[in-house]
Order: sequence, then structure tokens, then C-alpha cells
Amino acid sequence: MASLFEFPNPVNEYAARTTAALVVLLAVATAVANSGWGLAAIAIGFWLRLLFGPRISPLALLSVKVITPRLGKVKLVAGPPKRFAQGIGAAVSTGALLLFAAGAAPAAWTLLGILVIAASLEAFAGFCLGCTIFGFLQRRGVIPEDVCEACNNISLRRS
Repeated sequence: MASLFEFPNPVNEYAARTTAALVVLLAVATAVANSGWGLAAIAIGFWLRLLFGPRISPLALLSVKVITPRLGKVKLVAGPPKRFAQGIGAAVSTGALLLFAAGAAPAAWTLLGILVIAASLEAFAGFCLGCTIFGFLQRRGVIPEDVCEACNNISLRRS
């Protein structure tokens, strides 16, 4: 049962970036369509990736199984910061969905805009905002060092 909730470590950065690009596309389409269903799909996708890694999420499966292999690129990075980033995405997208359902559409679209900015940074610039926050919290002792040894040990990140 515990293996059901495992998150891959390491993670192919190109697969994470591809998934982020798909999130950007879905989020922009959701905003253009003014769709609560789209917000729900985005939130569910983040929760699936947070809880189960890429094994169940349709966007992650498309990224990991179809798109990224065609790119032929692999760059392994630590998994725990990527999972933390998925948690932030789950919180922000769930907040947007709840705000939309409560009739606060402008606030919901603002949160979705923040999500689009963060996912765009990951997808198009290779900058993971959630990973940066993870590192900040780990350096401050909020996240224990043993959660991500590769995050602390530069020699492990290069291998």
C-alpha cells in the first residue's frame, strides 16, 4: 500500500517541465472558457501527482510516457522538491476552485494566474519556484535534511 503513494526519486526534469507546460495550456484554456470544470481538472491533476506521482495523472502520463521520450532528453533531479511543488500547485488550484465555487471568480482567476506564472517558469525557463521554496525551507531547518539528501549534497546532484 505504501508503494501506491511513492513519488519518483530522482525525477526527469524534462518530464516535469513538459507536465508544467501542459498545466499552462490547460489553465489558459480554462481561463478563456471561464470553466469551473477546468479548475476542477487542474486541481484533481495536482492532487493525483502529489499523492501518486506520475502513475495516475493524465497530464503526467502524457508527459512521461509519450512526449518526453520523444524528446530524448534526460536530466535527473531530486524528487522531494518536485513533490513539494506539486503540493503547492494542489493548494493553489484547490483554492482557486473553492473561490470560483463560492462566487469569487476574480479571486479564483488571480490564483490561476499565479499558477500559470509558476508553471510557465518551470516549463519555459527551467526554474521551479516550489523547488526554490523547498530549498529555502530546508536551509532554515523547517524541512529536515534527511528528506532530501541529494538536495544537501552537491556531489549527489551531479551523479
